Amino acid sequence: MRQLIVEADGGSRGNPGPAGYGAVVLDGPTGEPLAEAAEYIGVATNNVAEYKGLIAGLKAAKALDPAADVRVRMDSRLVVEQMSGRWQIKHPDMKPLAAEAARIFPAGQVTFEWIPRERNKHADRLANEAMDAGRDGGQWDASASTAALDASAARAAASSAPASAVSSGSAAPSSSASVGWGSSADLGAPVTFVLLRHGETALTPEKRFSGSGGGDPELSAAGRRQAEAVAASLAARGTIQEIVSSPLRRCRETAGAVASLLGLEVTVEEGLRETDFGAWEGLTFAEVRERYADDLSAWLASPDVAPTGGGESFTAVGRRVAAVRDRLLERYRGRTVLVVTHVTPVKTLVRLALGAPPESLFRMELSAASLSAVAYYADGNASVRLLNDTSHLR
Repeated sequence: MRQLIVEADGGSRGNPGPAGYGAVVLDGPTGEPLAEAAEYIGVATNNVAEYKGLIAGLKAAKALDPAADVRVRMDSRLVVEQMSGRWQIKHPDMKPLAAEAARIFPAGQVTFEWIPRERNKHADRLANEAMDAGRDGGQWDASASTAALDASAARAAASSAPASAVSSGSAAPSSSASVGWGSSADLGAPVTFVLLRHGETALTPEKRFSGSGGGDPELSAAGRRQAEAVAASLAARGTIQEIVSSPLRRCRETAGAVASLLGLEVTVEEGLRETDFGAWEGLTFAEVRERYADDLSAWLASPDVAPTGGGESFTAVGRRVAAVRDRLLERYRGRTVLVVTHVTPVKTLVRLALGAPPESLFRMELSAASLSAVAYYADGNASVRLLNDTSHLR
């Protein structure tokens, strides 16, 4: 039986917004592109575009060989899990599209595999070409495709590389394969924490200590705009499957903005709260240095020292954040989780993933409404993939 690989993707610039899909059919043994499909579909959501890309890819594969053994690879966890029968299809727009995709080949002839976005570049490029064509008032033209050229160049580079630099599999390993000794295929899909620091409050621009031991400020107008911006960015990426949040108001408001756009629920985790800064709550660093100079010096010198007035040491914060991390890893195996929290918990998760010393907490910049990301693998290794991304705010 002939083996074909379908790689498909879809996107929406606005979710919903101007949308398009792309799909490529590859020869299973060689990875050579056999057919491409792309189309601008007007205003739609990411998920609709992804399903339409899947349908186009399956139809192109059937036109090549109706009896082929087809392996679908997509970076949409939603589509892969729903088409594999592991997740229910509840959205009314998705049900007819999933049914159409399932009818193209007989049951059992198609299998589905999730792949990271960086391994789905061919289909992603096609989808973006389709959206660009729609933006210009036209439709995608196969003769103008650059995705196939990019894929050919990548294969040519791989074939000329030393044997030791090329994976024995049919696809080059992603960057995460260097973490631990196994590849992601060996270890299964990692749990990915997308770490979101809450948006600004009135205290943020003044750089005042704002932990869990003082007031519980709400987002400022600027913070609400930041929350909306990050929500739109995450919705466009379409990768978030779960949302957990600190119990503090500024995080719950930020998480709520994302949840309302993605149609997800927010789970509150008490252990994700910010450090209790004791008597320093509401003060600037300069004010603390003026009033509590010796205490501040001791705090900066040791993670075991707590802020004045019954605050919480970074060692104590590290223990509770690690406990939350372990619970979430067990609960959300193989899933992508948005973790909405504060400066210290985000830095602590990054520090623990890197195995960095406690003093590294003072050497990371973490802006309001910034995104960071850590992937956790089944062999116990972690990979820091992103730190302090604020591109969605510009």
